[in-house]
Amino acid sequence: MTRDTFEYAVLRVVPRIERGESLNAGVLVYCRQRDYLGSKLYLDADRLRALDPTADPAAIGRALQAAADVCAADPGAGAAGREALGSRFRWLTAPRSTVIQPGPVHTGLTTDPEAETERLLGLLVLPVPG
Repeated sequence: MTRDTFEYAVLRVVPRIERGESLNAGVLVYCRQRDYLGSKLYLDADRLRALDPTADPAAIGRALQAAADVCAADPGAGAAGREALGSRFRWLTAPRSTVIQPGPVHTGLTTDPEAETERLLGLLVLPVPG
């Protein structure tokens, strides 16, 4: 089976910008050859409260969902959600100084970008089993 290049980035929550502390809360995966742009989210409210007891998990969850909506071209996502896949990925991964920030873009090879999105969520975002 053909392996195609994909790009990915982690979505990070930075509840207090001035402190610079973050937690991983999602992944974005883009594979041009497979015409795929996907995201998976997981916000660990306990870890969020450990970084900032005053953080609002519901508001942060809505901000994360807004990024996922752009990724999925949801009709409510506005102009960014109507862009081509590659443009949406670049918009989502552009540096920001907000509570939701993308990490650096990395690349890899995959035969199944949707499965890769799940794998990266487990590897980079979900709590480590203990």
